[in-house]
Amino acid sequence: MSQRQRDALDALLREAPLDFEGDLHALRAQFEEMMAATPLSDDVVRTDGVLGGVPVVTLDVPGTAPDAAVLYLHGGAYTIGSAAASVGLASMVARQAGARAASVDYRLAPEHPFPAAVEDAVAAYRGLLASGLSPERIAFVGESAGGGLTVATLVALKREELPQPSSAAVFSPWVDLTLSGASISEKAAVDPALKASGIRLRAGDYVAGGDPADGLASPLFADLTGLPPLLIQAGSHEILLDDATRLAAHAAAADVAVTLEVTPGVPHVFQGFAGTLDEADEALASAGRFIRTHLAAAVA
Repeated sequence: MSQRQRDALDALLREAPLDFEGDLHALRAQFEEMMAATPLSDDVVRTDGVLGGVPVVTLDVPGTAPDAAVLYLHGGAYTIGSAAASVGLASMVARQAGARAASVDYRLAPEHPFPAAVEDAVAAYRGLLASGLSPERIAFVGESAGGGLTVATLVALKREELPQPSSAAVFSPWVDLTLSGASISEKAAVDPALKASGIRLRAGDYVAGGDPADGLASPLFADLTGLPPLLIQAGSHEILLDDATRLAAHAAAADVAVTLEVTPGVPHVFQGFAGTLDEADEALASAGRFIRTHLAAAVA
């Protein structure tokens, strides 16, 4: 682990931060440009398609199992981001997990407020099942808002009496849209990427006058009983740290098999900096082992 790498990343993020309080159209363009800095490897095959009526980008990596899939939910505070922008990180997850990835282009707020994103994620999962995949050979992965959406989708699957996937891994999950965690203020000085005022504004776009504590908007407050094994990763330098730690405690209290990994000195969704940050490489490898273990259990 390199302090120099961590310091360089912190400086990079502070030099050109995302202003979640700025013009949304400009913010979306800036985010797409930033995410394009993590390109696809030459050996990854990208295919645009549809699952359950929802647009997806499927990523096939050589040597991965044809009968297993990662359903990937991108971040962006429910208002920015896209499946196309997430292909770099999603493909790295797919490589580590040994399964193809389907990145979901769920609808964004404010044009499509809550619960549109949850509905799209559930529909995409139904599409995977309809394609012939067994639930035990599917894993969910999500980052930031996509991490919160992952947990919310699992709760929705339970409510709709659909089978749960094999497992889920979430990176820096945003699971509390009420922003009640102590780290929102306690980590403000060390978080180079997020500000509470910005994500609070976008949370309002998403819930659109509804209750931000609704269990499908903020799954920290949902009944998590019956959810599949869960891996939660976060950095200690992020205002959403308490979302991760409280989610782990809440899941454990609901008898969910949960693993929490907090990496010191790194920011929000640090996994996206694999290749330049040792901690990111190690976190992705850990997530890959977690997913592989649970996918393999289905064929053991």
